[in-house]
Amino acid sequence: MRKSTLFLSYIALMTALASASLLHARARGRSDLPRLQRNADLVRRLELTDLCLFTEAQYTRHPAVTVLHTPFQDHPLSFEHFPSGSLSGPPPRRASHE
Repeated sequence: MRKSTLFLSYIALMTALASASLLHARARGRSDLPRLQRNADLVRRLELTDLCLFTEAQYTRHPAVTVLHTPFQDHPLSFEHFPSGSLSGPPPRRASHE
């Protein structure tokens, strides 16, 4: 088998899989719409705020409301106290300036 035939077969397979995943997402989105509406109503009724990503430290809870210097309260080169600090990076507006 030629390498070009193998490559084109691979591309065709990947295109078919991507198309199938898009069709599945569309079908799943339609079937999940009532549940999403109930969740939106619950959020509105309970007046919930932003998503809480992690519960350990104040600066890892939500990137939009973090105090940027709190991870370095002890020393700028000190080790991270909480494991979630290594999973969430700085906000995009801060990462682009560095």
